[in-house]
Amino acid sequence: MKTVLLVDDDTEFSELGARIFEYIGCEVYTAQSIAEAKEWLASTRFDHVFLDFMLPDGSGIHLIDFIRGQNINVNITLITGHPSVKTAIASLCDEQIDYLTKPIQADDVKGVLFKENTSNKSANTSIKRHFGCLIGESTAAKNLVTMIERVAKTNANVLLIGESGVGKEIVAKAIHNASQCQGEQVSVNCGAITKDLIGSELFGHEKGAFTGAVAQKKGVFEQAENGTLFLDEVTEMPIDMQPNLLRVLETQKVTRVGGNKQIPVNCRVVSATNRTMAEIAEKKVLREDIYFRLAVFPIEIPPLRERKEDIALLSDFFLAELNKEYKTQYQFSPSSKEVLYAHHWPGNIRELKHCIHRAFIMAEPTKQCINIDKIEPSPFAGTVVQTQLAPSATQVTHASQQPIVNAPEIDVGKTIEEVEKELIYKTLESVAGNKTLAAKLLGISTKTLYNRLNAYDEPQQ
Repeated sequence: MKTVLLVDDDTEFSELGARIFEYIGCEVYTAQSIAEAKEWLASTRFDHVFLDFMLPDGSGIHLIDFIRGQNINVNITLITGHPSVKTAIASLCDEQIDYLTKPIQADDVKGVLFKENTSNKSANTSIKRHFGCLIGESTAAKNLVTMIERVAKTNANVLLIGESGVGKEIVAKAIHNASQCQGEQVSVNCGAITKDLIGSELFGHEKGAFTGAVAQKKGVFEQAENGTLFLDEVTEMPIDMQPNLLRVLETQKVTRVGGNKQIPVNCRVVSATNRTMAEIAEKKVLREDIYFRLAVFPIEIPPLRERKEDIALLSDFFLAELNKEYKTQYQFSPSSKEVLYAHHWPGNIRELKHCIHRAFIMAEPTKQCINIDKIEPSPFAGTVVQTQLAPSATQVTHASQQPIVNAPEIDVGKTIEEVEKELIYKTLESVAGNKTLAAKLLGISTKTLYNRLNAYDEPQQ
């Protein structure tokens, strides 16, 4: 896991940036000034600093000078919201410094976080990736490739249906790449946005539209102009917000929150859900008129157990990525592939990836060999979690599992703040102090968690 420091005085951008870093698996800290950034750098080791070019107490270049003067070993990426100075920033950047322009996307961040020397051959160049991202040569994978090729020639909206962990985001990226559209792919998780903010996130808002709206903001429909908008977990969108989405899909126009002007938008909408068709209809989590707008071309992504021929290929790819990141040359033991093939993989490709990552960590460095002799079954596979039988929060969990946190006892007379504090500390204890994972379990941002912890450490008046 990479540790990132995001230095930007725009609170709204910092919140969004923190979400992106958490989404790709980073531990993220934030600072709003050069002075605050220096304090973090003096006390914490970072892998990467993402730095706004213009800050309240000086230029980002001043912080770069400080980092180099203190011989701090950290990668740096400059960020600017002003495209007009993009050329000037590019001239300041060398092999140690990258640059990005706002708005940033997850793929842009990944590109600089995991940047490598292009003169070195990648360890996994022999593994074919369809449309630059999709791996698989099984019959099921080939059928999926065919459907992507066909829908890419149109502008039809696509609904991706599949179990958790099958790679719906990768398929969405493949559709975008195959379409060769001019715009970018913009992704949003409908289940991760609060009901109060989902309208602003999707459609944008005008300055002063609500408390905290200090500037005009474009929604994801506008950001994805001439590109692809990926609505992940679309069935988790509040039912009373769905008519607003339907209106945009029908009219191809958005109205920002607090505004009255209709703005034309043009993008393909790819949505995704891990619910089955029967569950969508039975539980009525998606309006029928919305479904027919989103599912012009539905694609069911097969689970990994139905494309077992791809397990060896995917395993080699994940191991190659780890070898590349950590500059190792590990290989699978002869029996490991058989064990991987025999497993049922209820968590699909995500579970496979985490299993290999855990085995990589546990491997003996002197032997340069990964040995997987057995795979522990997931407690969530085909069962309903029984809270009465929940194991201890302190037990060791596998990479594909999430720790179960025992809720604090609620006694009469306890304040909400006391209950919240106890829950936060118990959650941190259950994940061995991993703040990023704790924040995910609590349903808050990493920044919010740090703010809570800092408040607890302050002396009471």
